[in-house]
Amino acid sequence: MGHAETLDALLQHGSGAAPAFGTPGAPSLTYDALRALVGATVQRLNRWGVGRNDRVAIVLPSGPQMAAALCAVAAGATAAPLNPAYRADEFHFYLTDLQPKMLIVEASVPSPARSIATDIGVPIAEVRPESHRGAGTFTLEALSANSCGASAPGLAAADDVALVLHTSGTTSRPKIVPLTQRNITASARHIITALDLSASDVCLNIMPLFHIHGLMAAVLSTLGSGGHVVCPPAFNPLRFFEWMKETQPTWYTAVPSMHYAILARAERHADAVAGSRLRFIRSSSAPLDPHLMTRVEQTFQAPVIESYGMTEASHQIASNPLPPRPRKAGSVGLPAGAEVAILDETGRPAPPEEIGEVVIRGPNVTPGYADNPEANAAAYVDGWLRTGDQGRLDRDGYLWLTGRLKELINRGGEKVSPLEIEAVMRGHPHVQQVVAFAMPDASLGEEVAAAVVRVDGSDLTTRELRRFTAERLADFKVPRRIVFVPELPKGVTGKVQRIGLAKTLGLV
Repeated sequence: MGHAETLDALLQHGSGAAPAFGTPGAPSLTYDALRALVGATVQRLNRWGVGRNDRVAIVLPSGPQMAAALCAVAAGATAAPLNPAYRADEFHFYLTDLQPKMLIVEASVPSPARSIATDIGVPIAEVRPESHRGAGTFTLEALSANSCGASAPGLAAADDVALVLHTSGTTSRPKIVPLTQRNITASARHIITALDLSASDVCLNIMPLFHIHGLMAAVLSTLGSGGHVVCPPAFNPLRFFEWMKETQPTWYTAVPSMHYAILARAERHADAVAGSRLRFIRSSSAPLDPHLMTRVEQTFQAPVIESYGMTEASHQIASNPLPPRPRKAGSVGLPAGAEVAILDETGRPAPPEEIGEVVIRGPNVTPGYADNPEANAAAYVDGWLRTGDQGRLDRDGYLWLTGRLKELINRGGEKVSPLEIEAVMRGHPHVQQVVAFAMPDASLGEEVAAAVVRVDGSDLTTRELRRFTAERLADFKVPRRIVFVPELPKGVTGKVQRIGLAKTLGLV
């Protein structure tokens, strides 16, 4: 493929009449039609005062319209996809933090984001799906908009910001990660190279499209290779084999919890498994259990390629190679685009096999967090981005992760900030103290847990506290295990140590 440095240029790699987007039960959208949709959408946004580097929040369910809308918005503005499952309080935070020029929602679908946007003066546009004209086809109608044109109209340039995503930090306030056109196109090229993708490949995307994993690994890498990406509705393990049988993918990418769910139903769908033409299966965003890897490979008779990424790197950092090169179970593979190094405690490069902090640099790495000089000062050292992960490079150059320096909870690829959970739970009148922490989980890698000290005389129950939290946070952030304790366990320094707390409390 050519050296595309903008999303618009990346979309030129597909042959005009070839299918770009598909979804079960609808005709495919060709590359010519996708490019026309992108051009028309950018012109509409420009008319409504939205142009290059203007943020557009997108709240749509996973599926071909979400994928097409992301491509269209990111080609001429800055796309900011948000999880449709967020509660009103979360939408209020993200929309006020992003200060978008526009919010895009699906027509006739209620969302708390609508009223929040109205309250804070953000214009709203609605996506009206027209799947009969091709998967992902839509018209965009503004319910309210600025009448003046965009100050920077037209298609984006390489250094314009294509995408902004929030990432949880070690503080309760998530950071905004801007990814430029150059960042995301570089990442697409890296994934295409690592997986040897071509126009003959069909990707079945089961990842949510507000997540960098689904956006980059499934959608943009496939489009950049001229291939066909199938975007069914939100992941449903009960329908996965039906989708696979209908669309005949050559690969799919998922988090380990999805692989578990698929494997659990594989025996009941032996015909779909036997008829599959999977070339490989990709796993990323959470550690993959080697036993699970072996079982998936045996079931589908296809190699499982474990990869490692983060939002700040436009997803992919390292990847195990395709056969015949060795895949090392338990390793996240070889550097795959970004340059990877291990720094010792003095900040110097560590020799092979020595454990230290994983740092990265390269064309796919964000130039820095938005409006956050403190975070940038802490995150970058001599041009390297500190990942917060601990690991080692073996003598063959494969990366092995040994833990995280940060205290984030990695629940199946969803990064959850303990401080955000604690802030919500402390809002309950019967909670005196709380600490949220990671608890090992066989399926998700980590699950959210919390230790709580009740106010004196309270009979607060786990069920009541979980219900209170669930009303204020998305489901994946709600602790699955709550332990009531007389006092919070503290380390030798007198501070609560989240890392290792599950073991201290006897939960593992």
